[in-house]
Amino acid sequence: MSNRIDRSWTVFVSVENFEHDRCVDIFRRADGSYGFEEFRRDTEDNGQWTPVQYYSGVAYTSPGDALDTAERCIPWLPHVLAQKPELKTRIGLG
Repeated sequence: MSNRIDRSWTVFVSVENFEHDRCVDIFRRADGSYGFEEFRRDTEDNGQWTPVQYYSGVAYTSPGDALDTAERCIPWLPHVLAQKPELKTRIGLG
């Protein structure tokens, strides 16, 4: 788990790209707000997930708002979600 994802936050879905070298976590904070963060995994990092942006600093009022923004900000995400619609169900949008 990255240090950008606080241990008190609940990650309820992680979406990986088809190459398995990028992922987005959608999470809920203890205060009831939602957020997301994008990560990469490279061999030089020993396969650890490393944050690539600072998206987790923004709070959203719903998981749908967080996901909508993530889909606009992360180019590969809409394509993965189109191929795996069950992931939206896990976010509570299906």
